[in-house]
Amino acid sequence: MVTRFSRAAGGELRQKYCYPGGGGKAGETIRCARSDCYRGGMDKTMRPTTREEVLKQLRRRYETAGSEHKRKLLDQAQELLGYHRKSAIRALRAATVAPAPWIRTGRPTRYEPSQLLPWLRPIWQATDYACGRRLVAMLPEWIPAYEQHERRLPGAVREKLLAASGRTLDRLLEPLRGQGTGRSLTRPGTVLRQQIPIRGSLWEEGKAGWLEVDTVALCGGSVAGEFVWMVDGVDYATTWVEVRAMWGRGQVGTLAALRDVEASLPFALLGLDSDNGGEFLNHHVLRWLQKRPQPVFMTRSRPYKKDDNAHVEQKNWTHIRQCFGYERHDNPEVVELINALVKGAYGQLLNYFHASLKLERKERSEGRLQRIYGAAQTPLARVLASAEVTPQTKGRLEQEKAGLNPFALKREVARSLKRIASLRQARP
Repeated sequence: MVTRFSRAAGGELRQKYCYPGGGGKAGETIRCARSDCYRGGMDKTMRPTTREEVLKQLRRRYETAGSEHKRKLLDQAQELLGYHRKSAIRALRAATVAPAPWIRTGRPTRYEPSQLLPWLRPIWQATDYACGRRLVAMLPEWIPAYEQHERRLPGAVREKLLAASGRTLDRLLEPLRGQGTGRSLTRPGTVLRQQIPIRGSLWEEGKAGWLEVDTVALCGGSVAGEFVWMVDGVDYATTWVEVRAMWGRGQVGTLAALRDVEASLPFALLGLDSDNGGEFLNHHVLRWLQKRPQPVFMTRSRPYKKDDNAHVEQKNWTHIRQCFGYERHDNPEVVELINALVKGAYGQLLNYFHASLKLERKERSEGRLQRIYGAAQTPLARVLASAEVTPQTKGRLEQEKAGLNPFALKREVARSLKRIASLRQARP
């Protein structure tokens, strides 16, 4: 639809009839009786880069064109780009301005990825891809161990890595990060569910010895037949972790794994909290916990509430899946090798050299819940600060750690995993 406008009184054309925004209804094309121009909407389908290229070509031709050809170029600019006639003239007359050199302002960059990543990457990989806040607490121990086991870092790189904050390390490592997935195969146990309370005020969460436990299936995506299961236990107060492998998920096998876990703890077992799986909620485990001079409390999580066991659920990924993956381990001979690994080099690496974060408190401000975390520490550091651990045990742990190197442990773990993988594939 075309709407024409006549001159106003006095022989002058009103400005609102010549420029966008004046006169006409939405969707109408407005022609000016004086300049024979029209107002069209900007083309929404053309990319900005394409618009710049088209305008650049029209501008180059407009510089040397005659009056007749310039009129045609202006028509093309209006038709292709949706310009008003006067806007098209200004756009085609504009001189091409070369971009000025970019000048960086503000605080100078201190952490160049090209300088730091070649040295940070192998250390980060050896820590099993720790987050920035954990990595800050681990680097003072891991950098000297890397220099002792591999090669020496340049002085400038060493200083920058030790001075970097957790957020800086996260920004440096962001292009290298990936994501993983998980599976859950909890089989409900209903025999003793009414006798075992849901965890509540029974726990003394400030003391060492209260364990969350769970099982992880190394089934390769199929639960048919028998395969290896991992029992994962984490102490709530110190984040000390113990992992054991067992063949199948029978009640007797689970009890044997739990006994072995308790024997390796540097503190007394005070409480055991599990999900509603039948491997834990049975008479064998309950009798073992209660038939002793100092009975151990046993509690369970609410059904279908994985957050009730958030600490051990997290360790299922970081301590089991990241190490053993999702492949099917259906050769019973690998159980002995896995237990030797998790009680040896792998367990020492996790508890002595891997820092973790702990939630200190929650604060609610203006309707928002904020979680306040303490400084990242290794489980061993928390055990040494715990009043429930005897001085003899603390001395033994410190002496054991003094003779270890995390990179040597990491290499030993890699060799053991290769032997486990080859034995796993050689099914009986």
